Amino acid sequence: MNERLLKSLYDIKGAIDEIEFFFVSSEEMGFDVYAQDLQLKRAVERDLEIIGEAVNRILKEKPEIPITHAHRIVGLRNQIIHGYYSITGENILGHRNQSFAQIEN
Repeated sequence: MNERLLKSLYDIKGAIDEIEFFFVSSEEMGFDVYAQDLQLKRAVERDLEIIGEAVNRILKEKPEIPITHAHRIVGLRNQIIHGYYSITGENILGHRNQSFAQIEN
């Protein structure tokens, strides 16, 4: 595996770990808590941008690497960056619950 690919995988893992830490460190992290914490929202969105960009690079460089929901992950990244006005807490929390466990494997 080349260095760029390894860096992308490392970035994905680091961003997932950060997001999981944010949610584990808050005992009752539900939608209401998430929606009211602007700093948390921005941090999670930034990590999702990193994950989406890294997945996109992997898809371009090694499309044969299986990444479950890869196009949804890249799509969320694009929505955060280009359609930020349409992002909702439900979008973010829904992707977190559905995708992260599969990416980590």
